[in-house]
Amino acid sequence: MRAVGYFKEGRGDSLAEQSRLFLDFCRGNGYEAAAAFLDAPGTKGDLPGFRQMVEFVRQQGGRGFLLVVVPHIGSLGAVLTEAARRYFQLASLGVPVISIESGEDAAGPLLERWTQQRANGRLGDRVKAAMRRKAVKGEALGRPPYGYRVGSKRRLVVIPEEGSIVRYIFRLYLKDGLGIRRIARRLNEEELHTRRGGLWSMVTVRDILRNRAYLGTYSRFGVRVPASHAPLISQDDFRRVQERLDQRRPVTGSRQLLPFLLSGLTYCSYCGNKMIGVTRRQKWRRGDGTVRMAQYRYYQCESRANRSLCDYHTHRADELEEEVRQALLSGESLPALSQAGDGAAVLAEMETRSRRLREQIRRLDKRLEQYLDATASGRMNGERLRSLGLALAAQQLELEKSLAESQRQAQQQATEAERNHQRQESLTRLRDDWERLSSSQRQELLRGLLDRVVVRDDGIETLLRP
Repeated sequence: MRAVGYFKEGRGDSLAEQSRLFLDFCRGNGYEAAAAFLDAPGTKGDLPGFRQMVEFVRQQGGRGFLLVVVPHIGSLGAVLTEAARRYFQLASLGVPVISIESGEDAAGPLLERWTQQRANGRLGDRVKAAMRRKAVKGEALGRPPYGYRVGSKRRLVVIPEEGSIVRYIFRLYLKDGLGIRRIARRLNEEELHTRRGGLWSMVTVRDILRNRAYLGTYSRFGVRVPASHAPLISQDDFRRVQERLDQRRPVTGSRQLLPFLLSGLTYCSYCGNKMIGVTRRQKWRRGDGTVRMAQYRYYQCESRANRSLCDYHTHRADELEEEVRQALLSGESLPALSQAGDGAAVLAEMETRSRRLREQIRRLDKRLEQYLDATASGRMNGERLRSLGLALAAQQLELEKSLAESQRQAQQQATEAERNHQRQESLTRLRDDWERLSSSQRQELLRGLLDRVVVRDDGIETLLRP
């Protein structure tokens, strides 16, 4: 007899301990350990490890020569309905499911826990009530926000290094006037990493700027507890940041030089090197004795400016930037932009199909719960439960397979549709809001659309970001 192990990482025993228990169980019962599958902690709905195990069992065939071993019934699902569904799905494939904890088929522990849950009320409601009581006291639940850790009495405590980065992000946004995209770029360029050691994105920066936890306020389950922990940001600064995020207007501050909107995006068509922004100030005295000053801003080939390797190719900054804007609005150089909403219609149809499939799965779950209730109350025997449960599970497996494929196709379509939507939205802002945008917002908008601008003396070529 060959045995397959299934573990949930992070729940109860460690992965190494679960593996040891599985191998000891196989040795003690004379089973051959054929494979082991794993799902991450907190995984809901889609369980890739479980799906891989189902495919493995299907491919093996040979009913009667394979069994699935789990540490306990909770390994199949944190919610008992999910655990029941997974148990019957495996059983419908013709493999026994053994619980190491009980040493027997997992159906026994499953029905025992269901009966206990039925007597005590729905476990989920009781857990939520207990968590709300903890939240009222300001006790941290779940993963703490960046900048904090969970300390004594379950209160949030500042992590100095992360707290400094949080303050830095707020300062860059509020004092230095950087946009969210430029803040993410700055953090990545300075090799300041996220908690997991990854790169910063616009989403992670925006989440930090929006998080009221940095005011010292703990919020969870609709409960808000002010002054529950040390703040990182003042009330006034946080309010000003929220106003700017809501209004998307520039923050007034000290006088600054106008940025070159196409900095880092323009390339000389003659040598292939980048073109850099150059500012020149000129002062002269007129015949009447008055002194005049003028400032000139233009893009010049970097090879010429720094190494004198290319010819003198320059373009006035305001003229080149407007030429690029008009090229984007004309659409002549943007073949990657799709024009209509056909993709959106396809996506909507896929999402509707996915909703129908999820609703069918939920209805089958409700029927399974009814069968388990009837068995727990003595109105149905174990044999009848197994027969009905196996029939439901076979349907659920097919529905989940269809749902996984539908979601895969929808994700592909959504990625393209979202990319197109963002481009269309950016082009609308480029056309309608350009005069109201700050220089930094204009630059951020262009960077979101453009991969590069190739500049010739007599024209330009604009290339979209992929």
